[in-house]
Order: sequence, then C-alpha cells, then structure tokens
Amino acid sequence: MPRVINKDTQLCMSLAGRPGNFGTRFHNYLYNELNLNFVYKAFTTNDLQSAIGGIRSLGIRGCAISMPFKEACIPLLDEMDESAAAIQSVNTIVNDNGRLRAYNTDYIAVSNLLDLHQVPRDAVFALRGSGGMAKAVLCALRDAGFRTGFVIARNEAAGRALAQTYDYEWKEDMGSMHPDLLVNVTPIGMAGGPESDELAFDPEVIAKAGTIFDVVALPPETPLIRQARALEKKVITGAEVSAIQALEQFVLYTGVRPDEEQVKRAAEFARS
Repeated sequence: MPRVINKDTQLCMSLAGRPGNFGTRFHNYLYNELNLNFVYKAFTTNDLQSAIGGIRSLGIRGCAISMPFKEACIPLLDEMDESAAAIQSVNTIVNDNGRLRAYNTDYIAVSNLLDLHQVPRDAVFALRGSGGMAKAVLCALRDAGFRTGFVIARNEAAGRALAQTYDYEWKEDMGSMHPDLLVNVTPIGMAGGPESDELAFDPEVIAKAGTIFDVVALPPETPLIRQARALEKKVITGAEVSAIQALEQFVLYTGVRPDEEQVKRAAEFARS
C-alpha cells in the first residue's frame, strides 16, 4: 500500500543553486522502502535568509545544502557539529524544535571512500577547486594522513588561504606536475554546465596518475572518470560520494540506518 501524506508527515528538503534529482529520489525511495512518514523536495532560492528562516519556522526536519550556500548559511544557524565547524562549510541542517544544527556529511563520505579504495597515504595529490566542497575533501585528506598536496585554483586569495589552512601548497596551474592522486572539486564535467564536456585535468597528467577522484555526481561517468577508466586507472566517483553523504543525512533526519542492499537500491534508483 503506498504511503499517504498527512498532517504529521515530516518534510525534508535541499537548497542548491542548481537543484538535482538525486537527493529527492534517494530519500523518497527509502521513505517508501522503510514506511517512514517523511517526504523530500528540492528547492533553490534567491533569498537564503528567508529560506533558512522558513526551515526553522515551518518545522522542516532537515535540509541538504549545496553550492553556493555551504558557507553563506553559517551565520543563520544556531549550532555547528564538529564535522562542519572544522571546515566552516555546511551540507546538512537538522532542525530540532526550531534549533538548527549544521553538519558536513561530505567529509564523512570522502573519508570512507579513501579507505574503501585503499588510496596510498604517501600519494602526492593535486586538488582543483577552492569552494566549500574543496574544504571537506582537503580536511579528509589531511586527517587521513596525506602529507604532500597542492591546491590548484585560479583565484590566488581563495586558493592560497585554503591550502594554508590544511598545510598544503597553492598553485595557479599544474605546471609540470604529475601527481599520483588527482581530485576534481570544480563544476568541470557537470551535466548542464558550461564545461560539461571538458576534462578537469590534461590527458597527459591523467595518464601518469594512479587514482582519479571526481566529486561531480552528475553525470555519474564524467569526462574525467571516462578518461580514467579508459586508461585503467583507479577511480572514485562523485556518485559514490553522493550516495554515502545522502545516507548519513538520511540517518540524521530519521534516526534510521538502512542496510547496504537498501542503500544500493536507493542509489541505483536515484541515478536512473
């Protein structure tokens, strides 16, 4: 029997500059699977302060936060979990009776994937990007024991500040470097974007790397990931990041942890 939305149904949501379907489909699939009285909807906004106020005043249980709101929302919240406070970037808000607490499940996802894929801790990495997600990835790399790395960013002020925060180096471009681990934390390769068909790194740099990590989740197979697979490189995809971080959000909102098969089915449904 299908679930029926009623006056007691709890709403969860997302706020993103360019809303996607993954979170909506992932969460609603699991609500149905587990017969939970929740519903999830994606939104965007031109008035972040009012949107966050709406979460508080309407009793919305949880909200996923995506670019460009991950840092801008911080002054509007009441409390920061360690996962968000450590990197000053938010991807999850939980509303407990009008008190908004911030988390960052991106950090958890990246940490888990570095372990799952057994990425060598002595690998030299280059990370392209300097936004909120870059903070989560860099913090996870540092905490996992990666000692030598470079932040590649055209914006010197942002790139240098980010690199120095985590004891890495900033460079404007790759130059002659050929790192073992390449990480893309930019919109390059994102479906629907102006650079959707482009590679985040030059082909010769990809060819000499051991592991390629692209946090872009849509499409699941970005140009960078396709190139890496063709060269038989180890890959970590944004689709994997999305599934793990969404799972951790789901647990924060509902207090229920689905089993591995349920999560796998939900992720496959969300990407279909």
